[in-house]
Amino acid sequence: MSFIQATEVGFHEGEKKMQSLLHVPERENVTSPFLTPGAEHLLYRAPLLAVGVLDQENRPWSTILGGEPGFARSLGASTIALKANVGRKYDPVIETIIGDVDDEREVKEKGSGRLISALTIDLATRRRVKLNGKIIASAIGSRRADEQTTNGDTSVEMQMLMKIDQSLGNCPKYLNIKQITPHPPKPQLVSDSAILPNEAIQLLAKADLFFVSSSFRRSVIGTNHRGGPPGFVRVVTNHSPGAVLAYPEYSGNRLYQTLGNLLITPEAGFVFPDFDTGDVLYISGTTEILIGNAAASLLPRSNLAVIVKIAAARFVREGLPFRGKAEQPSPYNPKVRFLASERKAAVPDAQSQSPSPSQNSSKRVYAKLLKKTPLTPTIARFRFRISSDPEAAAAAAAAAAAGRLLWTPGQHVALAFADELSTGYSHMRDSDPTSLNDDFVRTFTISSSAPPAAAAEADEYEFDITIRNVGVATAWLFRQHERMGLELPVVGFGGDFTIVQEEAQKKGEEGGDGEAVGFVAGGIGITPLLAQLGRLDVERLVLFWAVGARDLGLVEDTLRRWPGLAVSMRLFVSGDGDGDGGVEEEMTMMFERMGDAGVQRVFRRRMCSGDFSWEDGGGGQRPLPLKRWYVCTGLSLRRSVLEWLDGGGREVVFEDFDY
Repeated sequence: MSFIQATEVGFHEGEKKMQSLLHVPERENVTSPFLTPGAEHLLYRAPLLAVGVLDQENRPWSTILGGEPGFARSLGASTIALKANVGRKYDPVIETIIGDVDDEREVKEKGSGRLISALTIDLATRRRVKLNGKIIASAIGSRRADEQTTNGDTSVEMQMLMKIDQSLGNCPKYLNIKQITPHPPKPQLVSDSAILPNEAIQLLAKADLFFVSSSFRRSVIGTNHRGGPPGFVRVVTNHSPGAVLAYPEYSGNRLYQTLGNLLITPEAGFVFPDFDTGDVLYISGTTEILIGNAAASLLPRSNLAVIVKIAAARFVREGLPFRGKAEQPSPYNPKVRFLASERKAAVPDAQSQSPSPSQNSSKRVYAKLLKKTPLTPTIARFRFRISSDPEAAAAAAAAAAAGRLLWTPGQHVALAFADELSTGYSHMRDSDPTSLNDDFVRTFTISSSAPPAAAAEADEYEFDITIRNVGVATAWLFRQHERMGLELPVVGFGGDFTIVQEEAQKKGEEGGDGEAVGFVAGGIGITPLLAQLGRLDVERLVLFWAVGARDLGLVEDTLRRWPGLAVSMRLFVSGDGDGDGGVEEEMTMMFERMGDAGVQRVFRRRMCSGDFSWEDGGGGQRPLPLKRWYVCTGLSLRRSVLEWLDGGGREVVFEDFDY
């Protein structure tokens, strides 16, 4: 019987600093200083092994080996062996390990061996174990002529021995289930530029997983994975000297091993696999960790993010030795967080018109609930007043005196519910997995007009949001009473969904009073229009509004507040009272009241393509003569409307709620 004398693995300087920056309580490092039995078992059963090395210029690179279980196994005494089919050309890790050694030659490492790291991973069971150590020896077998590629490269067998110094099992979060099958690599180099080709950009847009290798002062190296929904890695720029990527860091085990490395040695190697085609993107570059405001300014709703500046890259077609069939996404995946530049939803900074509470925690700006007005069983209007401490109030008053507004019509407000709803940190939460990455910041379109710029006091600023009860934050808000004195932190104001009407021309000139514009709303998608009605000419507005039968109270409220809108409205009502006689009777009365209010076009059906055209007198159909349309609906209706309005020289501007 043999025994392993284990020594404790401590946290290094970078890990400690990251944990301190993110207020992680002091804890022990659970990394084992040997290959654990659990790691041995998974190593044998897992079909993939991600590997990281430092090249001759000390640049980190990553790759993925394997394709079927059993290609790697433990030999005992924390030593592992692997035999893998690889494409010798274009893989920077294989190139670094083997170099230009002849076929069927063994390479024995000098001294204690070169640094290497690995992640054995089974995507079918969502299991993974981190490994790091040193290379003992490696060898390349004979070329396989039956797998010769079109550019003369061949698939070869590589063998390697590794001494494992550390191992650590990781949780299954953010791993999307895939079934892996082997497939001979046939590598074809498409690009070796740090400016990414279109194929690489398309790979990033669909990627739901990548592997990253990093080092601590080049004395130890580690490899891990990052996963999420497809497209969770965003392309910031793609021009000289190299592309820049960004991705959010989701809630994890809070050891911060990778980020701790990057904090001290901001260099990393990435590999992005295309499981469908076998294409692969290798990247080496420098990194920057963004925390708090800096992360949210780049990737709204993120508290932690990483920027990658690509220094070297290779995009290789069919370079992987496997394929993967997607089965089930991780229940922990949050929605894609788009760049602020993509969604125009950046948290305002100190130079913007909007006060940003997070610039300084002692100058937080709050929204105090003044009134709640139920409009339907699931829709209500909430009126808030901006309130703040004296310093922040003075700053807001100065902005008002200078003619700057806190917000403009068509924008949204971001409110923070974390103080009321967050239950604190937990590593896993299977009963409600998506809540782990919920920052409880919610954005709502402002449905009232902007306050006057001449207001002298900050607390004269009031705004309305008209919202539906659809989630945990709105459900909590609907339960609040205006007498409770509720105050919510204001994260900021953003967005730019402004309805533009051409200046009215003089009577008698061609064009009359200027061209009309169209607005298509679905349910509460009417809210950005409500905020702008005060400055619009409703006679030059054509409104298509689709609502559910139970949301007619919202329509009635809108007409009471804006009676002139009736002549511009085409109302489409779907659904019924579900057999409830009282509801049916109330709906009938509502329709009568709408007729009395001047609404002449009410349709008891869903909106369709024919509604956007008119009969030309000869039995034909022509599109409505409107050149500019604004659309604010749910995704399904929006897709249909965009299809109906396609062509004819029409400009379509749409608002969505994906941020």
